[in-house]
Amino acid sequence: MRLKDRVAIITGAASGIGAATAQLFAENGARVLAVDLPRKGLADAHAQHAGIATLEKSVSDDDAPDAIIGAAISKFGALDILMNNAGVASNARAEDMSQADWDRTMAVNVTAQFRLCQRAIPHLKNSPAGRIINVASVMAEGTDYGLAAYCASKAGVAGLTRTLALELGKFAITANYLEPGAIRTGMTSGLWDARPDVADIWAKKSALRRLGQPIDLARAALFLASDDGGFVTGHGLVVDGGLMLRV
Repeated sequence: MRLKDRVAIITGAASGIGAATAQLFAENGARVLAVDLPRKGLADAHAQHAGIATLEKSVSDDDAPDAIIGAAISKFGALDILMNNAGVASNARAEDMSQADWDRTMAVNVTAQFRLCQRAIPHLKNSPAGRIINVASVMAEGTDYGLAAYCASKAGVAGLTRTLALELGKFAITANYLEPGAIRTGMTSGLWDARPDVADIWAKKSALRRLGQPIDLARAALFLASDDGGFVTGHGLVVDGGLMLRV
């Protein structure tokens, strides 16, 4: 029960990393507000977990910060942990990328995280162990063809989080970011399932010779959210099975 009586918000929680983390946090005693888009099966995903409440909301809506933070405070009366996991992928060469694709990637992957953090900070200051966990990617430090918007957004998450760590440390709030590698999530499982040959290639690139699973990231998030991670801040925790060792 490493998170007993703590209150957490987790976005992008209908599947993949977000769902696994919400359930692991609840199993460790947290009360969790799981957030995701409408019609993503959010309620069904967590129907068996009494400690998880759900809210269908896009993190990029204008009223999202007030709606999401307000729902957690209304439901649970406090906030200790904010995990910004919701994100979108994009793949287009910079020369061909539309402004709309660029704007959407930035809006969901960076701006929404900033706005939720900003709205959460006054409540985290009242927590004895305030935690911000933002989900970036190993592409915050690397790149590949077609990933201009995605890499820029994830690098933005890293920069945002490090600055939050510096500014909020005096309030005993930690701010860290996760850097997942090739993970079998709701966003990527379609690719891996449709192209097992591609999945096999990415698995072989990892030092551990497998794709990551959502629980791998959930366990890393639990470390950062718990007292075990209380002296870790401003850190990008790479959870990639050794994928980037040969880059």
